[in-house]
Amino acid sequence: MSDAVTSLVILGVTLVLFIWNRLPVGVVAVGSALALYFCGLIDVDAMTSGLGASVIVFIAALFVVSEGLEASGITGWIGRVMSRAAGTSRARAVAAIMLLAALLSALITVNGAAAALVPVTVAIARHAGILPSRVLIPLAFSASAGALLTLSGSPVNVIIDEAAEENTGTGFGYFEFALLGVPLLAATILVTVTLGDRLLPHRESPTLPTDFSNYLGTVVDLYGLDRRIYRLHVDTDSSAIGHSAETIAAHGRDEVALVGIERTGDTRLVDDDAPLAADDVMVVSGPGAAVESVARDHGLTMEDVAGRRGTHGRLIGRDTGISEVVIPPRSPWIGERAFPGMVRPDDDLLVLSIRRRNKEIGPRAVDLTEGDTLLVHGPWKAIDALADDRRVLVVESAEQVRRQTAGLSRTAPRAAVIVVAMIVLLATGLVPPVVAGLLGALAIVVTRVLTSEHAYRAISWPTLVLIAALIPMSTAISDSGGADLIAEPIVDLVSGHSPHILLITLFVLTAALGQFISNAATVLIVIPIALAAAADVSVDGRPVLMLVCVAGAASLLTPIATPANMIVMNPGGYRFGDYWRLGAVLMACWAVIAVVLIPLIWPL
Repeated sequence: MSDAVTSLVILGVTLVLFIWNRLPVGVVAVGSALALYFCGLIDVDAMTSGLGASVIVFIAALFVVSEGLEASGITGWIGRVMSRAAGTSRARAVAAIMLLAALLSALITVNGAAAALVPVTVAIARHAGILPSRVLIPLAFSASAGALLTLSGSPVNVIIDEAAEENTGTGFGYFEFALLGVPLLAATILVTVTLGDRLLPHRESPTLPTDFSNYLGTVVDLYGLDRRIYRLHVDTDSSAIGHSAETIAAHGRDEVALVGIERTGDTRLVDDDAPLAADDVMVVSGPGAAVESVARDHGLTMEDVAGRRGTHGRLIGRDTGISEVVIPPRSPWIGERAFPGMVRPDDDLLVLSIRRRNKEIGPRAVDLTEGDTLLVHGPWKAIDALADDRRVLVVESAEQVRRQTAGLSRTAPRAAVIVVAMIVLLATGLVPPVVAGLLGALAIVVTRVLTSEHAYRAISWPTLVLIAALIPMSTAISDSGGADLIAEPIVDLVSGHSPHILLITLFVLTAALGQFISNAATVLIVIPIALAAAADVSVDGRPVLMLVCVAGAASLLTPIATPANMIVMNPGGYRFGDYWRLGAVLMACWAVIAVVLIPLIWPL
């Protein structure tokens, strides 16, 4: 068996295993690379070449930049703006996501748009009440369509432009691709909006973060935060000094109840009947008017616990937030006295509420026991530190709560400037895309939008391994002659026939190859075949090359067709066979549009 046939057999087995879906896709991809090596089709350097490929480094850098946008609150802000614009209509939400993806793809390439917009898409989908699996494939497909709006939208466009310049003497203008790209994008959006509900899977992804869009409302209801609790600070000239807190609270005429007393510098809480001293804090509950009267009569400074919510009276803001913590077995906190309204002396966190056996205990002091849940409020730094505090178990990720509810952070301007600068570099071509991506990722870390540890965690390593492991397959099929084995009968078929038959045949050939090997590799294989066939039927090379460009972008049937398709696979909870239903319809539409419009725009 020749090397060409062997490479195609390995490709076929790989596809069967992908469709079988019993093994992790990463395992299948790595196994295919090893099979190519043991069959002598590639050497060790070629087998591992994907790990150092520029596309892998570029995608890794884009993951970091995308995480910077999300950590700074920009992603959430864009998601909220787009959600308000799209409303709860599925059609409007899908159209908004696809249009945004296409425009961004035209600026920072398909992979960059997909990596940056996955969290935005998830946020918009949740606001519209639809599963992310219903919109993430459209995100990837519209990004592929958007790549045909500008010359810099995809490396394929650059390859096609160079081939046109070299073989016909006339390349394509920067926006000339949009003459075909705009109709293709419009058709993609229209088909997805009208047929997507039937053709896209209903899947829940286990990798998506929890939705905290209504977290604050849930917490307020669960912990009874509508109950008014106040902190009364004993000033140095207060008449309450020397009197017991119970006596002072009694002046509230049975409307004010004493919850507890704090004393500065004392980790223990003060007994209710102990005389008050300067700087003590009385925590009371009751009607605001009654508490205000007690404070006024005794020279106490009144602080509304419900109003101790950071900037503009919010529980969650740019500087402060909330967290739910559970007392685990053998915790040092077990047996400690606690009550709503107290401020813990070791971390300055305010206890807003306490729940025991799934019930809110109300405004009273208790000795903490295993399983108690506390809702605390304070600076984000103190909230984040709870994750490493073995005395408590944090219920929800403070990082995810902050991202989805706190709005723009102080690092947002820096992140925005970095992303704009990266887009400018990508659009102008001053540096290669991988260099622009690395500069953006480096700037995100240097300017402290992300820590270096956070940046490493931001990279989706399974996605990179999958892409890197499949790159040798593209090399093997090309170098072994497997692609030529498929292409030769195509050239014989179109020889001497109508130019439109040539366009249709080239579209089918390019699109078929593009489902299994990279777009760039596909067009590099097909370009000489296409030009030879064009010369044989006496047609201009430019329209034929543009047809190859469109077909190369039509990688819509499998998750391995483009990195963008793979980027949305895990967040969408997709399987290998979930792409072809909508993808086949869109590919047919692209073929019709390309074959009809290309001869009208670039005469044959």
